[in-house]
Formats: sequence, structure tokens, C-alpha cells
Amino acid sequence: MQNSILLDKSLNFAARIVKLHKYLLKEKHETIISRQIIRSGTSIGANANEAAYGVSKADFISKMQISLKETAETEYWLKLLALSDYLSEEEASSLLNDCVEIKRMLISTLNTAKRNK
Repeated sequence: MQNSILLDKSLNFAARIVKLHKYLLKEKHETIISRQIIRSGTSIGANANEAAYGVSKADFISKMQISLKETAETEYWLKLLALSDYLSEEEASSLLNDCVEIKRMLISTLNTAKRNK
């Protein structure tokens, strides 16, 4: 059940990242960071979704760890966008809160999977 919530949240987050990417390109004319964040921000859910269909517990854990690493990278880019004034504090905070929530869910899922290994 938690994985379903995780998959839903990461898909919705990816959609927000796609919208952010469009905004950065169109309104801010920013191309470098927007390319980075679209890759990492959409990869979170893609890897979590792939993990759900893993062929083994080790495969599941590996994909979830990749998803967690992508979350950390996305968090970095969001902070950089805020510090560089591409995003307001409010815009960055909303996205960061979602990112951190997904990160916590991934950590919990990984801890459970490792305990039940």
C-alpha cells in the first residue's frame, strides 16, 4: 500500500517538475539547470515504478536506492534554483517539501525491504 502512495506521489512530483522545466525554459530562459532537474526529478518515480516490478528483492532495493539518489540530486537543484533567484522562496519551498516527503517514504521503504531481506 505504501508503495502505491509512493508511486502516486512520485508521479505527481514528476508532473510538477515537467511544469517547472517548461517554466524555466519559457519564462526564465534557463537551460542548464532545467535539463538537470528534469532528468533527476522524473527519474525518481521512474525508478520507483521499475522497482515495483523487480525480479528479486535485491533488484527492488537497487532501484529504490537509485530513486533515493535521484531525490537527493533533485533536492540540490531545487535549492540551487532558489539561491540563484530562478525560483521564489515560496515556489522552491513547495517543491522541496514534496521532494523531502518522497525521500522519507523511500528511506522507510528501503529500511523495511532491507529488514525483510
